Amino acid sequence: MPPTVAVAHYPEGAGHATRMLAVAEAIESAGGSVRMAGGGAGREFVALNGYDEFEPTTVDYIDTYQGGSLWQAATQSLPASLGRIADYQAWLSATEPDALVTDDMFAAMAATRCDVPLYVLKHDMPGLYDDAVERAGARFHTLFQLSAAREFFYPVVWPGSAADPERATRIPPVALDGDASARDDADVVVVPSHYSSLSRIADHLRRQGYDVLDVADEDWDPVASLLPYIRGADVVVCSGYSTIMDAAVAGTPCVVHPATDEQEAVADWLERFDVTGFAVAPDQIDVLDAVASPPPEPQFDNGAEVIARRVLADLRNPDPYATPSADEPGAAAGAVPQASRLRSIATVSTLAAVCLITTTSLLSPSRWRRKLGAVASRSATAGRAAANRSRRLGHTAADAAAGAISTAADGCRRVLDRCRRVTADARVPGLSR
Repeated sequence: MPPTVAVAHYPEGAGHATRMLAVAEAIESAGGSVRMAGGGAGREFVALNGYDEFEPTTVDYIDTYQGGSLWQAATQSLPASLGRIADYQAWLSATEPDALVTDDMFAAMAATRCDVPLYVLKHDMPGLYDDAVERAGARFHTLFQLSAAREFFYPVVWPGSAADPERATRIPPVALDGDASARDDADVVVVPSHYSSLSRIADHLRRQGYDVLDVADEDWDPVASLLPYIRGADVVVCSGYSTIMDAAVAGTPCVVHPATDEQEAVADWLERFDVTGFAVAPDQIDVLDAVASPPPEPQFDNGAEVIARRVLADLRNPDPYATPSADEPGAAAGAVPQASRLRSIATVSTLAAVCLITTTSLLSPSRWRRKLGAVASRSATAGRAAANRSRRLGHTAADAAAGAISTAADGCRRVLDRCRRVTADARVPGLSR
C-alpha cells in the first residue's frame, strides 16, 4: 500500500498553494498518495489541478490589518488561527496520514498535537530581514518548525550563507509544472501577487509595443499552472517569491517589483547576492527599463522532486507511522468531525507568541518608515500635480481676464467712435466749436 502524505498550504496568496501542489504532484509521480488541505486564496488552483481539498478556517493577517486595523488583526485573526489549528487537528486525526508536508505553521502546530511526522517548507529565514522585530518573528517561526519537523526544506535561488539555519536542507526552487502545449507565448508575462497590482505596468508595456500576458486581466481565466506560460515568455514581471521560483525553474529572466515586506526582503537578497536571472525594480520606470534590457536566463532544477524522494524514502523505511494496522483504517477524506477549539488549548501559548510577533511586526519602525516614505512620495507627487494644475488654471484665468479686458476696450473704442460720428453729423452748418 503506497504511503499517504497530507500536503497543506498556507491560505494567504495563491503562491503557497501552487508551491505545495508541485510537491503533491511530485509525491504522486514517485508512487505516493496525497490528500490536500489549505483553502483560502489558493483553493481555485487546487481544484484546477484535480484535488478536492479540506478547507480549515482561513487566516489572513495581511487583509485584517491592511484592510482594517490592528484591533481587527487581534480580534479576528487570533481566533481564526486557533480555529485553523483545531480544524487541522480534526482533519489529521480523521485521515491518519503517514506524514504531513506543509508551509503552513498552523498545520505544523496541529501535526505536533496529532503525532504526525512533519516535513516543513520555508524560505523566509530570519537573516532575510534587516528589521529587528521582523527578524525576531521569522526566527520564532523558524526555530519552532525546525524543532518539530523531521526535515526542514529551504527552497532558494541565492547561494548559501551564514544566515542559513544549520539544520535546514537547502533545495532548488519549487515550481508547479504543467502542460507545455497549453501555453500562448508572449513577450512579457505579468504576474501580480495577491497583495499587489501590476496592471499599470502591463499597460505601459503594451503601449511600448510588447505582447503582454497579464494574469490579472478580466479576460484571463486561471489555469492549472502558469509555468508553461512563463517558460514561453522572453521575460516575466512579478512581485512574489512563488513566481520567482517559477521563473527560476522555467529559465525565464525575471524582473521583481516588490510590494510587501517579505517581497522587499526577498528582492534585497536577490540584489545582495546578484543572483543570475533576476533584476529588482523598485519603481515602475525601473521595470520598463529592466524589461527592455532583461537579465540573463536563470538555470535551476525543480526542488519538488527532492522533497518527494526524501519524504517517501523515510516512509518506506520501517516506521510505526507508515504501517497502520489493517483493522484500524484511516477515515474517508471527507469525514472530518467538528473539533472544539479547546482541543488546541495546549497550542495557545505558542499561538499567542506567533500573534504577538506578527502584530508587533506590523508596528515595527522599518515598516512605518516604508509606509511614511510611500505616503510622502505619493503626497509629493500629488502636490506637484496640484501645483501644475494651479499654474495651468492660473494661466487660463489670466488669459481669460486679459481677453475680456481687451474685448471690453475694443467695445469702448467702437462706442466712442460711433458717438463722435453721430455728434459730427448733428452739427449745425456755419456754427463753429
